[in-house]
Amino acid sequence: MPHTVGAADLLGFVAATTEAHGVPSADARLLADTLVTAELWGHPSHGMLRLPWYLSRIESGATSAVAAPEIVTDNGAVLVVDGRDGLGQVLTDRAVTWGVERARQHGISAVAVRNSGHFGTAAYFTRKAAEQGCVALLATNASPAMAPWGGREKRIGTNPWSIAAPGGRHGTVVMDIANTAVARGKIYHARERGAPIPEGWAADIDGVPTTDPRRAIEGLILPMAGHKGYAISFMFDVLAGVLTGSAFGSSVVGPYHPTGRSGVGHLLICVDIRSMADPAEFEARMEALIEETKSTPAAPGTAEILVPGEPEIRTAERLRTEGITVVDDTWAALTRIADATAVPLPAPASTPAPTPEELPA
Repeated sequence: MPHTVGAADLLGFVAATTEAHGVPSADARLLADTLVTAELWGHPSHGMLRLPWYLSRIESGATSAVAAPEIVTDNGAVLVVDGRDGLGQVLTDRAVTWGVERARQHGISAVAVRNSGHFGTAAYFTRKAAEQGCVALLATNASPAMAPWGGREKRIGTNPWSIAAPGGRHGTVVMDIANTAVARGKIYHARERGAPIPEGWAADIDGVPTTDPRRAIEGLILPMAGHKGYAISFMFDVLAGVLTGSAFGSSVVGPYHPTGRSGVGHLLICVDIRSMADPAEFEARMEALIEETKSTPAAPGTAEILVPGEPEIRTAERLRTEGITVVDDTWAALTRIADATAVPLPAPASTPAPTPEELPA
């Protein structure tokens, strides 16, 4: 039976168990916040499911518990940083700090991070930059998941990316997508739940379409929009891997492997809105775009038009009250972590949240 816990209690558990692995307190809390935020946004594929992966990599030495990034080149608006195998979340959070500071100085900035690790949900970081007055684009690469268009071996990562911008009174608008039909974590989450995946998500190792998440993990994730998804993913590997001086293509190691240097690269581009427009005018124009979009007549079966990032915020508002539901397999993994670190598991929430199957479609 799934377990439902409060967000604050879950955050405290993740932070404490991560700190028990030698990660500094502030960095442990950052990692915890990224995972709990993903859960609150309704993306468990990037939440608690990943904690055992990250901790296993720290235990093996593949990821350094204490991030010690080194500046490779500094050209003012352009900064290249060697992450030296630190936690991807910690390195990317620092990249946001540097990127916003330099965008304010130069109007635009680019921060390249090499030799990092998986950073979780890209929108977590672009939102931070947007909240500080920037339009931000963050690209990263990932271990092979899809075959090149026309191929039958996986050589290209999902290579997700995110763009965020201030939306005036509507808050931040943000998109965060992988270039595959679905993020790989959603297939892992389906396996954790013992549920089939939809048709069109993946193929098995022989290239035959499958709805079995286990076969999908062994096989191929299909690109979004056919050849277009493959092309976009390839070019983001150029930006995040080749250009940054990090690993690329089949040399990137995913977070679910407990050993091996990850070699993930990130590229963050920040544009200071004040360098292009009056911030108040920009926000007014964004509000007009959002309102025009949301006023579109809805198609049959659609209750309301939403803009990018809006579903996550609404889900978070609900789950902060109801609690976060963790499926059995993931809870068992958290139990093993609790036993190993002597950190108590979070207590059940007072009001159980509905399981995903109980939620309305």
